[in-house]
Amino acid sequence: MPYNPDLDRLRTEYAARDARLADSDRYSPFNRANLFLQQGRQRLMLDLLQRRGFAPLAGQRILEVGCGAGGVLSEFLWAGATPTLLHGVELLPERLHKARQQSPHLPLTCADGQRLPYPDQTFDLVMQFTVFSSILDDGIKANLAAEMRRVLQPRGLILWYDFWLNPTNPQTRGIRPAEVRRLFPGCRAEFHRLTLAPPLARRIVPFSWILAALFEKLVVFNTHYLAVLQPGQDACGTLEQIIRLMLY
Repeated sequence: MPYNPDLDRLRTEYAARDARLADSDRYSPFNRANLFLQQGRQRLMLDLLQRRGFAPLAGQRILEVGCGAGGVLSEFLWAGATPTLLHGVELLPERLHKARQQSPHLPLTCADGQRLPYPDQTFDLVMQFTVFSSILDDGIKANLAAEMRRVLQPRGLILWYDFWLNPTNPQTRGIRPAEVRRLFPGCRAEFHRLTLAPPLARRIVPFSWILAALFEKLVVFNTHYLAVLQPGQDACGTLEQIIRLMLY
């Protein structure tokens, strides 16, 4: 695959980000705002997986593309995933090293997501958390999406969590549902807008957890989408899907 400068930009940006946040508790579970955001995502994620028949997680073959330091993989271990079937792929060796330190028993691989080192139709569940919004090159995003589809079982599920807007960070580009559908054509997609804007959550949560929950319920201040995509059916939804979108 030809050289692409966007990959070097990603490496530089993540190294700078890790250095900048090295002594910060911003993403610690002891940070109440971060805990609030994390728990909201977890509740909806587990609900969606259960409604799609992916509970319990034990025995499911799972892959996270762009697993970083392993935070999401740890959440799936907590939720009951089988360690030997819980895979992670990460482009940046430094981040993967942290994941291996945290979860040395997991099968983790340093690889470019555009060339996943797995046979076709290997996994029941393939997921990405805030990876695509960090990629500015449309070709890389298309290649990554195609690889996620390739390694997914025909009756499998793609779990997507990413933001649609982040105006303060020029190193990212938000992704809206229409673009996700273009990246995964022929998939049935169900989107839920959640996650109170983190700068707002950091101000409100220390004052009142209940008030933050009310703001998040309004949806208008939410910056991310959590989505499930399944191959084989278009996203022009059923009545059930329309109702769910209205409720969330």
